[in-house]
Amino acid sequence: MTGRYLIYTPAESARDEKRFDCAWRKFAEVCRSLNRDGLDYDVRLNLTALHPHVLITASGTAKPRRRPAARALALPAPIPAQRCRDRALEAEWFLPENRERRKDGTAYWGKHAARYRELADLTEELLRAESEYWRELELLSGQRQHFKPGLTDDTRTSDDEVAA
Repeated sequence: MTGRYLIYTPAESARDEKRFDCAWRKFAEVCRSLNRDGLDYDVRLNLTALHPHVLITASGTAKPRRRPAARALALPAPIPAQRCRDRALEAEWFLPENRERRKDGTAYWGKHAARYRELADLTEELLRAESEYWRELELLSGQRQHFKPGLTDDTRTSDDEVAA
């Protein structure tokens, strides 16, 4: 196999820096591709012509490329069940029936002032939804193994206990 690649470059690279960078990237990519294919190539620069260019002449027999292995899907870090429990309790403290349990001057809310402001701005409906969300996440955090990709039906149902 023989092939030629012609890449034009700007006459004055200082004036047309963007086109020069584009031509350089094309040149580098063609050379990398030819190298990956196991081909020999020869590079000739003609920068004094009316239309400056780079001529790449490739020769040889291309070897088949090996496809890169698919990346394994990485799951995000699990949220600890205790953290979910704490978040649910925080949301429940702001419900109208628990108003007397909530104290904004405590050391706990001093450390979590942003969370206090966030919960204080929520309506009762949203507070109940927030509490349910964190309670459900607390239950699911114990079942995290079930959601991993690549599990067969046999291994998926081997442990059906819910962490409570």
